[in-house]
Amino acid sequence: MFFTDQYIIGFMLETFKNLGGKKLGGLILIIVIIIAFGFGGFGGGFSTNNQNNIAKINKTNVTTKDFMDYVNQSGISQDAIRNNLDRGIIEELLSGLISTTLIDLEVKDFNILVSEKIIFKLIKDNKNYHDENGIFQRVKYEKFLLSNNLSAPMFELKLKNRELQKQLFDIIGAGTITPNFLMEKKYEENNRTLNVEYFNMKGLYKDKNEYGDQELLTFIQENEDQLKREYINFKYAVLNPKNLIGLEEFNQEFFDKIDKIENQISEGDNFETILKNIKVEIKEIIEYAPTSEAQTTESLIYQNKSSKINIIENGDNFIFYNIDKEYSKSPNLNDDKTKDELLELVYQKGKYDFNRKILEEIQSKEFDNNKFENLGNNNLLNVKIKTIDDDEIFDINSVKMLYTLPLNSFTLVNDKENNIFLVKISGSKKNFFNKSDEEYVQFVKNQNTDKRKSILQSYDQLLNNKYQVKVNQKSVDRIKNYFK
Repeated sequence: MFFTDQYIIGFMLETFKNLGGKKLGGLILIIVIIIAFGFGGFGGGFSTNNQNNIAKINKTNVTTKDFMDYVNQSGISQDAIRNNLDRGIIEELLSGLISTTLIDLEVKDFNILVSEKIIFKLIKDNKNYHDENGIFQRVKYEKFLLSNNLSAPMFELKLKNRELQKQLFDIIGAGTITPNFLMEKKYEENNRTLNVEYFNMKGLYKDKNEYGDQELLTFIQENEDQLKREYINFKYAVLNPKNLIGLEEFNQEFFDKIDKIENQISEGDNFETILKNIKVEIKEIIEYAPTSEAQTTESLIYQNKSSKINIIENGDNFIFYNIDKEYSKSPNLNDDKTKDELLELVYQKGKYDFNRKILEEIQSKEFDNNKFENLGNNNLLNVKIKTIDDDEIFDINSVKMLYTLPLNSFTLVNDKENNIFLVKISGSKKNFFNKSDEEYVQFVKNQNTDKRKSILQSYDQLLNNKYQVKVNQKSVDRIKNYFK
């Protein structure tokens, strides 16, 4: 490879999806090193003056000739393309051409210019053309051009385009490097030790068994629409080879009878008429709604209740059912299971309301240390959180929130089992670190990467709004046929 990395940095877009669409449709812009194209090609190949458009980006036409030139420059053999037609290679190549065209449009839009002096400097600075003393040798440069069947204007145009792309990246990525003092400050903040006082809120909640029937009725009335359940009344029969044709095994006669029943359903025959001459047990179910996630014949029928009469498969059997009635009912407190479910809902609502009241007092600065200690009632515990990634006691998201709060702050957090705790940040201690430590070096890398990702995601959204891409599928198909 004859370019150094700094000269081949560029952009590409992920494989084009929904190529027939009107917009870019969620293309994600990623920074990659564009591998310098080989300088071989197809020779004559598809050399044609056909100017039919294969794509259009806003008002810019991408012609079939542009595409074939792009393919020739890629160095991919005709056999490789032919063998991968069914795997979308043409679409991937087209997405690459569209992405480079978008970059060219962005370069023009930003009015980025590269002078001949800059190109000449890039060539002179390339160590591939230096002698053992580090001095540029024109002869080495010309040998390189000859060995790669390149003219100087062609090569310098490629070099210019890559430099334009690099400058575009520099503009987009401006500000992605955080100053050292800010990086050190953030690392120091994330790695300080927090002293935390806390207690479990469980003992402050009203116990589930303390809620009476009147409270349950009030809850039902306040949430009637959400608590109503759909019930069905239905009949069904289990059909199998033994009760349909008197045999243990499936055969064509059995499936012919199933087909006949399905035809009768489509012709409008009712449940009783269809089973009139079939000796099977008919089961009738009243006021049914699933009470668990277990899969049963009845729950399967409930899942298919959009069809009032139907025949469905269930393992080695077929279920023929008819739904007579479908209706909604409010919860029945006389049903022990239903009542227990309601008690759990009321209990959870009570916890939520209590927690919300505490948070509202904290936010309005009405909550102080006296209230904290009174609620803790001698159940206060102490813990040291070592870093922002220390999730030994509390859930990691709760820990990250704690590191954003000032000293003597109060808040609610949870652990991995979703137990709720009221906490107070009682102290904070800065810890010494060395900038040469591997953890700090990795932290800096991650921070810069995250910033670049954030900027590129914003730039991606800008491109989606800025450009509309339309693909001529007929031209794509014509190119595919050429390679077949």
